[in-house]
Formats: sequence, structure tokens, C-alpha cells
Amino acid sequence: MAELPEYYFRVRENGAAVFRVDSETRNRRIEMDQIAVLNIRNGEIKPQGSRELSETDMAAIHDWMEERRAVLARRDIDDLFRAIDYLNITTQWVQSKATDEQLEEVTDALLLAMHDLRSMLVRKKADRITKGQPQE
Repeated sequence: MAELPEYYFRVRENGAAVFRVDSETRNRRIEMDQIAVLNIRNGEIKPQGSRELSETDMAAIHDWMEERRAVLARRDIDDLFRAIDYLNITTQWVQSKATDEQLEEVTDALLLAMHDLRSMLVRKKADRITKGQPQE
């Protein structure tokens, strides 16, 4: 059997529950002892019960949090590229397959969402351009 990691992180909505993994038990069972709960958004780490976390525990937790933030950031960008693809697929559907009834059902919601998105993109683009210019 491959060697198991020393820690297991059970992902939760805002972070993870942290377990120390012990596979060296007498009965060859894997035991997982919860040692902490962490919040990825605010960086809070709460030891489980009255437990004190070691420097090794804290280092493993901080490493995981850094890696997790990077994964989540990549997913955000990937989701946006998927949204672009989906907009293109939607355009093709409107042009080639949509019935009048289907268009009536979705047009207002799509137009409002696209207007909102366009407005925000234009505002953010203007902010970036303005930041790049010298102030008078």
C-alpha cells in the first residue's frame, strides 16, 4: 500500500476540517484524528477541543491553505472561460434553434444579466485605464 499523507483535509464550504492520519495502528486500520477546523477566507484556524497544534501541524495547515487558495483562484478563472464559451453556445442556440416561445421566456433575463455584466466590465476597464494615466 502506498504511504498515506500525515494530514487529511476534508474540504468544507469555507475551509476544511483537518485530520492527522495514523496508519501505523496495531490492527492495520487507518485512524483519522480531527485536530482543527480552518476558514480559508479569513485564515482562522481553530484547534479541535483543547488540543494545541504543533509547529508541524501549523506548517502543514498553512501550506494546504496556500495551495487551496491557488486552486480556487484557478477555478474562478476557468469558470469565467466556461461562461464565455456558454455565451457563445447561447448565441448559436438563439440564432439556429430557439423557438419564439423559448426566446420569450429567456430574453428579458438574458438582456438584463448581459447589460449588468457589460456595465461592470466597462466600469472596471475605465478604472484600470485611469490608474495607468498620470494624475494632473
